[in-house]
Amino acid sequence: MNLKEKIIENLLFCCALLTILTTIGIVGVLVVETFKFFIEVSIIEFFTSTQWTPLFAEKHFGILPLLAGTFLTTTIAILVAVPMGLCIAVYLSEYAHPKTRGIVKPILEILAAIPTVVYGYFALVFLTPALQNLIPGLAGFNALSPGIVMGIMILPLVSSLSEDALYAVPKPLREGAFALGSTRFQTAWKVVVPSAFSGIAVSVILAVSRAIGETMIVAIAAGQQPRFTLNPFVPIETATTYIVQVSQGDIPHDSLEYRTIFAVGITLFILTFILNNVSFWLKRRFHQAYH
Repeated sequence: MNLKEKIIENLLFCCALLTILTTIGIVGVLVVETFKFFIEVSIIEFFTSTQWTPLFAEKHFGILPLLAGTFLTTTIAILVAVPMGLCIAVYLSEYAHPKTRGIVKPILEILAAIPTVVYGYFALVFLTPALQNLIPGLAGFNALSPGIVMGIMILPLVSSLSEDALYAVPKPLREGAFALGSTRFQTAWKVVVPSAFSGIAVSVILAVSRAIGETMIVAIAAGQQPRFTLNPFVPIETATTYIVQVSQGDIPHDSLEYRTIFAVGITLFILTFILNNVSFWLKRRFHQAYH
């Protein structure tokens, strides 16, 4: 190995080491601050109480309202993104002409480049008034509008990754289905989609992780009222919105109220960590079964 290759190897190693150390540092800060938080707050109350009012005079530290808001907006987003994304992926993979695929896919992926703050104001000033014409009882801040817009935001993630998984299915499987008399529709949905299940499942789980961690859209359009509810028509507050609220500088540093953001943050970290591991397990499990 010459000197130039040795320098490049050491540079790449330093980059990898810096990434690992940064991750360890982030996790370490989360764990330490969360430990200080749970010295003063019961962990049972944290996971079972249905009231979250750490910034009020009468303080309650139940994270369930924040998790309910996060779960509600994420579910709406997935209900929008998965059916549309899968249909787009099947169309691009099985029906579209290669030239059409080459044009439509990059255009679709432009959606992923739009800043999330733009999506947030789109939900607040356009989609919410439009939905209020259809749903009279819909509040100005609600879970429905940001959930739908989040679904549009993660649509390229689902459609692009699913299309890649569908496109990677071996052609002999399609040809075998056609030889048995299957139509293109039957081949697409009963042969190709099940064969690409692991890739599709991974794309959906990554989209769920992206929706759980989304901040700006829900901070702008969902409100800041932590409620333990699954009603999409009322204001709610998600975990990420609460972190933004506390991080604005009004809360004294190193206070109990300040440490709540670390407890909420590590809860989100654990959720996304579990989802990512589930996606890796699905990919490995069904990839082996496929072969």
